[in-house]
Amino acid sequence: MAPLWGSSWSSTWGSLSGYSPVQNGEQNGATNSATDSSHLKPSVGQILMSKRVRYAGISLAAFGLFFLAFRNYDRLPSIESLRGGSAAAVAGSNSDCPPAVVPSFEEAQVNWSRYAYTQYVTNAAYLCNSVMIFETLFRLGSKADRVMMYPETMMDPSETSPSSEEARLLVKARDEYKVKLIPVSVQRRAGADATWAESFTKLLAFNQTQYSRVLNVDSDATILQTMDELFLMPPCPVAMPRAYWLFPDNKILSSQLMLVQPSEVEFDRIMKKTESAGSNDYDMEIVNQLYADSAMILPHRPYDLLTGEFRGDNHENYLGTDREEWDPVAIFNEAKFLHFSDWPVPKPWISMSESMRQDKQPKCVTKDGQEDCSARELWNGFYNDFTQRRSTVCSTRKKGKR
Repeated sequence: MAPLWGSSWSSTWGSLSGYSPVQNGEQNGATNSATDSSHLKPSVGQILMSKRVRYAGISLAAFGLFFLAFRNYDRLPSIESLRGGSAAAVAGSNSDCPPAVVPSFEEAQVNWSRYAYTQYVTNAAYLCNSVMIFETLFRLGSKADRVMMYPETMMDPSETSPSSEEARLLVKARDEYKVKLIPVSVQRRAGADATWAESFTKLLAFNQTQYSRVLNVDSDATILQTMDELFLMPPCPVAMPRAYWLFPDNKILSSQLMLVQPSEVEFDRIMKKTESAGSNDYDMEIVNQLYADSAMILPHRPYDLLTGEFRGDNHENYLGTDREEWDPVAIFNEAKFLHFSDWPVPKPWISMSESMRQDKQPKCVTKDGQEDCSARELWNGFYNDFTQRRSTVCSTRKKGKR
């Protein structure tokens, strides 16, 4: 909040001091009086008890309280939080997170073992997606650790002779892409949609306290560039981009990418909120209920781009301005994380009919008198690339000798 004072600051301070400048004539008279009546000088105690000093002290104290209250207005508990008995939680959340600015650094001086990319797996389909994410990070040379949380029923993390397809894929991730495997109990909610209910498992990232910071990204996505620099952001319990496609009508955090400082305190808050979640509350709702006003806001550009953006006509929300021209190639080149979101187009591991592709793919436009189909070519390329990589990365068949 901006200060409540401006050029009137000095006059305000002068009025609160209780004193005003003494004019020359008055000063001489006062000096003579003091000389003639030196035996009547007040004691220190009398000065401190005088009305003028007391009034000045009261005024200064009131001003101090006023200043502190407005300086910290965003940290005061709300009526709702007080009624709910959660004032301690409000005080415990960090609403003073600094802006999301990447500091300059030298890679050789960073202890990358303190940081990790995390993935959660709930079934075979998402296991393949997660391995694809880690293969990309491995191929791009990411320095941070790679951690996969997977159903404990799939495989023992020390397995050397896997028998099932899931186990073989887990071993491939561990041995080829240097992924650290952590078996977990998948977080489910009775009666809720399986896909969304199991997404609660991603919140286990808050419990990975062996790391100073973890970056959890959804697996129905493609990483285009490493995002190691995010680990070196200024301290904050949680950092996320806004769901730009809903902005500015709804200032909602996107849980597709979460930069988390794991801690027992935050994990306890997450679990308690999960236990009391409503029937329509999932991971995105939970993190917004807890961190909407306190999270560090990461720029969605370049950290959270939807594939559906290439099908749209109005790109002002993503670009952040109405002055910049939409250039799909430039946007693709700067983006680092691409999330598949194209309703009603299915997710990329589910077969899309050719008729749907023809109907939903981006339209070509006329630019400088020529037909420009770059958005269409990129969009189709996203899905084709995903399909090709999936068939290669998720294959556990041993290559035959030539």
